[in-house]
Amino acid sequence: MHAMTAENLRTAFGGESMAHVRYKLWAKRAQQDGFANVARLFAAVSFAEEVHASKHFKRLKEDAGAFSVTAGGGFGLGTTAANLANALAGEAYEVSEMYPAFLEVAHLQGEQDAVKSFTYAHETEKAHAMLYRRAKEAVALGQDVELGPVYVCDHCGWTIEGEAPEKCPLCAVKRERFVEYAS
Repeated sequence: MHAMTAENLRTAFGGESMAHVRYKLWAKRAQQDGFANVARLFAAVSFAEEVHASKHFKRLKEDAGAFSVTAGGGFGLGTTAANLANALAGEAYEVSEMYPAFLEVAHLQGEQDAVKSFTYAHETEKAHAMLYRRAKEAVALGQDVELGPVYVCDHCGWTIEGEAPEKCPLCAVKRERFVEYAS
């Protein structure tokens, strides 16, 4: 694997891993703050980020050893409103800057496995941003977000509110592979 694509995969792995843990912690805070649906959303997206981190890690199967991984990520355990603002900012950065750049490099270097991993994450982060935006708006009004069941594909991380599709629109695995986060 080309060095730049490998570095981008390590960076993405670090960022997704941190998001996974951060969202788990923010889910607990949302529950404590009385926002059960926001807590459920954070938990679902945390799982999706774990799926992304795992995909990136597995693409690096030939990398071994110690690496310094720089990955931006928000720190702090604020109010649910502050945590949602930080989550939305992180997802927006991944959608508009990080993954488009990583995808371009992977395409140029002919790294198709990395392209697939980055595409799964990039497309899913768009859905996360929309869900977090809705939750942020509701919490700003002092309300929990109205949220139906949330499903996460355990293969690619695709996240959808409502009904799980027969096949994942991103990776085409069957409905049975979706993990449900319902109230």
